[in-house]
Amino acid sequence: MDHRALHWRVRPEAARAAVLVLHGGEEHNVARPGRLNLPLLRMHGFLRALTRATARDGVAIGTVRYRHRGWNGERADAARDATAALDELTALLGPVPTVLVGHSMGGRAALQAGGHPSVTGLVALAPWCPPEDPCDQLAGRDVLLLHGDRDTVTPPAETRAFAARSRAAGARVCGYTVTGSGHAMLQRLPDWHRATTRLTTALLGLHPFPAETASALALPPASREALTLTLPPQPRRAPALPANP
Repeated sequence: MDHRALHWRVRPEAARAAVLVLHGGEEHNVARPGRLNLPLLRMHGFLRALTRATARDGVAIGTVRYRHRGWNGERADAARDATAALDELTALLGPVPTVLVGHSMGGRAALQAGGHPSVTGLVALAPWCPPEDPCDQLAGRDVLLLHGDRDTVTPPAETRAFAARSRAAGARVCGYTVTGSGHAMLQRLPDWHRATTRLTTALLGLHPFPAETASALALPPASREALTLTLPPQPRRAPALPANP
């Protein structure tokens, strides 16, 4: 049976845009992902936040189903699955503008599949960005990269270098450092959810970008500015006052 790379979470009757979420994986592993897939479970909070934020806007939301757990060298299995999912999406919905949101290996897959004609923007979370990966395919796209400064799995320095190369290649780029957070995004998780949702919905055109993001996306290709903006923490809510006796 043919592998279906696209799995829908939300599919409106007349979708005007789409979001595809790509979870992480391993460097080398040809086994099929199981039902209890921790990298996929890690993205459920992001999916819930995106679903709530776009509930009335005609946005289809899906995930990419990988055939294998790993990237697997030159096979680049996750990127191939991402492209297949985008082809399926376009065949079903037409050429609607699509935003990719990927974590770790899923971030790498999103960036490598980002040249697909339907893709208008990407949000890469703690992405795996080896120096040999191409970036010319991202020309004309909005590329937002978020990386924790305590990540010991995918080097933040490689993400910064990829951001600079992508901007030089013609992408509109803004990078954020999530201070105090590691690869699994467990530290400051609400901030990861909030920022990803805010940036994704801005990429969809549902509202303007934050001012610092808009300024970064407008910088010329040679600029090295705004590749490592600091993501501000979510304001704490004041405790509720006790009711009058």
